[in-house]
Amino acid sequence: MPDAAAFRRRIGPIGPICCNTCLCLCCCFTCPEQETVVVLEQCGKFSKVAQPGFNCVNCCCGETVAGSLSLRVQQLDIRCETKSKDNVFVTLMISVQYQVVREAIYDAYYKLTDSRQQISAYVFDEVRAAVPKLALDDAYELKDEIAKSIKDELTKSMAGYGYFILHVLVNDIEPAHKVKEAMNEINAARRLRIAAAETAEAHKVAVVKAAEAEAEAKFLQGQGIARQRQAIVNGLRDTVQDFQNGVQGMSSREVLSLMLITQYFDTLKDLGAHGKSSTVFLNHNPAGVSEIAAQIRGSFMEATAANIGN
Repeated sequence: MPDAAAFRRRIGPIGPICCNTCLCLCCCFTCPEQETVVVLEQCGKFSKVAQPGFNCVNCCCGETVAGSLSLRVQQLDIRCETKSKDNVFVTLMISVQYQVVREAIYDAYYKLTDSRQQISAYVFDEVRAAVPKLALDDAYELKDEIAKSIKDELTKSMAGYGYFILHVLVNDIEPAHKVKEAMNEINAARRLRIAAAETAEAHKVAVVKAAEAEAEAKFLQGQGIARQRQAIVNGLRDTVQDFQNGVQGMSSREVLSLMLITQYFDTLKDLGAHGKSSTVFLNHNPAGVSEIAAQIRGSFMEATAANIGN
């Protein structure tokens, strides 16, 4: 009779009911867990698939447990390094969610030695065929399309091996550290340029508005000065007429001279009344005042003579 170690290698682990396989007289049984199947072989040839629960194993006829398969959804995380169209090396983090097809357990167990390694090989092949056609910026924007192309290729390739591809996710696209710093600096410089342009535009608007306000103020100031001068002329004319009508024998020149002397003294009075006013020194003795009046009269006489001559 064979020893216990050889017997365990032949029929699988032996133990109480909580174990998968145990020996009872000349018969054995196996108890796969939920969502797990066990492949049974007889003399090295496929015999049947043991479903979850209690299953008899005919140890007397050489039937043994070859292995098990999980029917749950599994996830495989893959890091794939490749080069983009603009010669930037990037690392893609890809997650593949797959599941064994219940109707193709035989293919899933016997056709592939290592399903995870096979899936990784297909992912590497598809990524290194798709990403080099895209620039780095386009790779970020077309991440979903890359995932879709990987899923389509895996679905077509793994269907013959009894595996169904549920989802393919491109979780991250990570360029080299120096490339990331350069991209951040380019973005920062672009934003600084936009901020400088906006600041200059705001300064331009402020200067233009200030110039428009100054022009409008000067225009209104000019209108005010013109109206003031017109009012002064009208007042002088009315004053001369009033003097001529009220005082007989007084000419318009004499009236104008009197008014100029009066304004001269009013100016001196205003300069003395305001301490912060700019001081203007004039000759204001009686002889000087007479000289100023004579000069004004002479100017009016010359202007009148020139008008008569013309």
